[in-house]
Amino acid sequence: MKGVTQLGYLAFDVSDLDAWERFGTEVLGMTVGKRFADGFTLRLDSHASRLFVRKAAEGGPVDDLAVLGLQVDDAAALAEVTARLRAAGRDVTEATADELAFRGVAGMVKYVDPGGVPSEVFWGPELAKEPFASRVVPNGFVAEAQGLGHLVINAASQAESKAFYEDVLGFRLSDRIVANVHGYAVDIAFFHAEGASSRHHTVAFGERQKKRLHHFMVEVRTFDDVGLGFDRTLRAGLRIMQTLGRHPNDRMFSFYARTPSGFHFEYGWGGRSVDDTTWQPTTYDHISEWGHHPPEFLVPRKESRT
Repeated sequence: MKGVTQLGYLAFDVSDLDAWERFGTEVLGMTVGKRFADGFTLRLDSHASRLFVRKAAEGGPVDDLAVLGLQVDDAAALAEVTARLRAAGRDVTEATADELAFRGVAGMVKYVDPGGVPSEVFWGPELAKEPFASRVVPNGFVAEAQGLGHLVINAASQAESKAFYEDVLGFRLSDRIVANVHGYAVDIAFFHAEGASSRHHTVAFGERQKKRLHHFMVEVRTFDDVGLGFDRTLRAGLRIMQTLGRHPNDRMFSFYARTPSGFHFEYGWGGRSVDDTTWQPTTYDHISEWGHHPPEFLVPRKESRT
């Protein structure tokens, strides 16, 4: 079965374009790819556009994920996924010529996933004319065939989204985490794409959340680049949501902080690879091997006086 091979791009509708450009270039270390009337794109590898950042339209969703873009290998794979989307009862729309030109792709269809996330499946992404080079992250990012990174998205029902992403889009279960995290019950399923990508997970979801995504992750190539990213995040005045730590399932060393739109980003290194010939999904009862504490845990509690 031909299916999704990587996370191709994400599109965000935001309230503050200037804040997002500073965040994308000075904190994350991406570079501006293209500019258009109401926004810009960001890149982190050879793809011309990995993030689409637009000024939110009046009356529409603000500071949220606008589109999840998933890449397949070719036109035949897109046709196969499109047929499964329609068979699954999804309302599928083929992209117009203007939409293809704006995204910089050869072919694309649009639909909404079971969790209410507007999504696009495409093939043939435009590649940039110049090699990627970041002044902030000179060692670059783990991307290219591994995709943009990963994200945790909204699901109205984990079971329904699991069936959709596996049976329709071709993802495979990597593992689950079922745990109590700082007083909150957590049940998250993690899925990887097939094909050239061996990234531990491209998409994950639990149950319903306030926005369409909880966080997106980008992976740098060196351990020190995570620490440097942590320092840049502090200097930028962005709220640290989880301190440095390591996850048990994907082995990612990372931290989490708040984007200018309020949802989170994860900045990581050392993510685990999946080999489908030997991989066995596991359920973990903890979300971190160590670290990833909310910053409040680092502040001593005041003793009560009697």
